[in-house]
Amino acid sequence: MVFNQDMEIKRTFDFVEYILQNHPKNDTLAVKRNGVWEKFSTEEFKRNADYFSYGLLELGFGKGDAISTVSNNRPEWNFADVGMSQIGAVHVPVYPNVAESEYNHIFSHSETKMVLVSSAERFKFLSPLIERLNIKHFYTFDNVQGATSFAEILELGKKNEAKYKAKLEEIKASVNENDLCSVIYTSGTTGLSKGVMMTHKNFVSNVLYSEPAVPKNLKLALSFLPLNHVFERMLNYLYLYMGIKVYYAESIETIVDNMKDIKPDLFACVPRVLEKVYDRLHQAGNDLTGIKKVLFFWALKLANEFDPTTEPNIIRKKKLAIADKLIYSKWRAVLGGNIAVVVSGGAALQPRLAKVFTAAKIPVLEGYGLTETAPVISVNRIDDIRPGTVGKLIEKAEVQIADDGEILFRGPNLMPGYYKDPEKTREAIDEQGWFHTGDMGELNGDILKITGRKKELFKLSTGKYVAPQLIENLFKESPFIGQMMVLGENEKYCAALLCPSFEFLHDWASLHKIYFNNNLELIKNQIVIDRFQKEVEEYNETLDHHMQIKKFALVCEDWTPETGEMSPTLKLKRNVLSKKYQNKIKHLFGHATDEGHVLKQK
Repeated sequence: MVFNQDMEIKRTFDFVEYILQNHPKNDTLAVKRNGVWEKFSTEEFKRNADYFSYGLLELGFGKGDAISTVSNNRPEWNFADVGMSQIGAVHVPVYPNVAESEYNHIFSHSETKMVLVSSAERFKFLSPLIERLNIKHFYTFDNVQGATSFAEILELGKKNEAKYKAKLEEIKASVNENDLCSVIYTSGTTGLSKGVMMTHKNFVSNVLYSEPAVPKNLKLALSFLPLNHVFERMLNYLYLYMGIKVYYAESIETIVDNMKDIKPDLFACVPRVLEKVYDRLHQAGNDLTGIKKVLFFWALKLANEFDPTTEPNIIRKKKLAIADKLIYSKWRAVLGGNIAVVVSGGAALQPRLAKVFTAAKIPVLEGYGLTETAPVISVNRIDDIRPGTVGKLIEKAEVQIADDGEILFRGPNLMPGYYKDPEKTREAIDEQGWFHTGDMGELNGDILKITGRKKELFKLSTGKYVAPQLIENLFKESPFIGQMMVLGENEKYCAALLCPSFEFLHDWASLHKIYFNNNLELIKNQIVIDRFQKEVEEYNETLDHHMQIKKFALVCEDWTPETGEMSPTLKLKRNVLSKKYQNKIKHLFGHATDEGHVLKQK
C-alpha cells in the first residue's frame, strides 16, 4: 500500500517517520502536568523513541521480548511504544487499576522482561510482585525515590547512539508487517484475561481504512481514554497519521477544564462520558428559573426529536437555529467551543444521545469493533449518522450474519490468534477465517446494527428469548438509571437490578426536599420508589410483553471497575453481580422471602 509522499507504511513505527516528513509540529504530543502543558515536537518524539531503542539494545533486548507498560496517557508512553516496536520487541500494555492477580497473570503469561510504570503509587504497589517474578528491569516514567527512571534508559541510549544507529536501521528493515507488535490482554467479564496478538498490519490497516471516516482539517484531539486499550491506541496512531496534535488530559476529573483550555476539535469516549455530560446539562436546566428554564427544556425536547437521517423542514430548521443560538452554543462552549466530532466506542450508545448531541452540532460517530479486530469494524460517518446503528463497514471489512444472528468478521485487522492458546483461537476463528465475535447483529447493505451479546442471550421458561443488553441500553436513557442488569434465565418473566445514577438522584432528592443520611436510606424512601416505578412503567411500554421488567430491586452502591462489578471497559460483570446480589435475585423471582428491597409493578 503506497500513500502520501510515496512512503510505504507497513509497521506502526512508520507513522513517526511519516509525520516527520508530512506533519512536523512543535507540539505533536502534549500533556498537562502540575498545571502546565508540556509539549513535544515531532523531532523530539522521533529522537526519544530512537534513544529508547538504543537503550534497549544496550540492555540486551531484542526481537520478541515482551515489555509491559502500566501507565496513564502521556508522551512517554508513545516514546516507549515506538522505541520497542522499532527493535521488534512486543508491547504488553496493562490497565493501571487491575487486581494484583491479573498483573501476575499478564506478566507471567507474556513472559514480560521489563515493566514501565507511571507513578510512585504503581511502583509501590507492584514492587513486591516484580520481585517475586524476578523481573530484573523495572522503571518509572515519573521521578520516584528509590526507583530507576525511564529517563535513565533514554540517557543510556543517547550515550550509545553512535554504536547502535546503523544497527537500528538494519533491525527496523527486518521487522515485517506480519510480525507481532503487541499482546493486549482483554479485560473480560469472567476469569483471567486472554492475550490478543496484534501484528503491525492489524494496527496499520485499521488506521488507513478508518481514516476516511474522520473529517478532514482537524487540528487537535484531547485524549483521556486509556492508551492501553486498543480503541484509544488505534486512534492515537490515526491522529498522528492525520497530522492531528494529541493532548493528554491530566485526569478524568479535569476533562472539561482541559477542553476549555485547549479547545480541541475532537475526542473519543465511551458512552458513559456522554451520559454524564447529558445528565449535567439536564441538571443545569433544572437549576434555571423562569423563561430561561422554559427555553432550555424546549431546546432539549427539540434535540431529542432530531433525526439526522432526514432533512428537517423549514419550520424545524428555524427552531433549531434559534435553539442553537440560545442554548446549544452554550453546550459547545462547555466542551471548548471547537468540537467538530466525538467518536464513541467500547459499548452501545443510546440513540437519544446521538440525536441530542448531533442536533447541538456536536456530531457523535458511534463505531463498533473488538480488541481482536484492532478494533474498528464499522463506524458512522459525519455526513451519514444513523442513531441506533454502528454505521458503515470500513474498507476491506467483511461481515456475515450467521444463521443464529452472530456477527462474523474477516479482514486485515483481524488478530492472528490468542497468545499461547491455539485452542481458544480455533474456537474463535473458523476454518474459513471467520472470526466469531460473540455479538448479535443485523446487516442492512453495509450498515451494521448490534442487537446484543450471544452469550448474554437467555431464554425464559415460556420459551421466549431475551437480549438483556437491548433492554438495559433502553432503560439507561433514563437520567435516574446509571446501570442495570436484566435477569430471567429459565424464569417466567424478566426482572432487573437497578443501580441509580446517584449524582442525578441526589440532586433530584434535594430539589424535592427529600432528606437522607446515606444511599440505602434514600432508595427506601417511598417517593423515590414511586419515581423509579414510573420510569420502569414508561420504558416497559416500548418493549414486547415478554421483555418487560415485571419486578426490580434498587441497589445502594455504584457499580465500578474499582469495586469489581464492571470491567475496565465498563461492561457488566454479570457473574460477579449475580453472586453479590444472589439473595436479592432469589427474592425477585419468589425463591426467597426475606431479602432485599423489591418493587413490584402495578
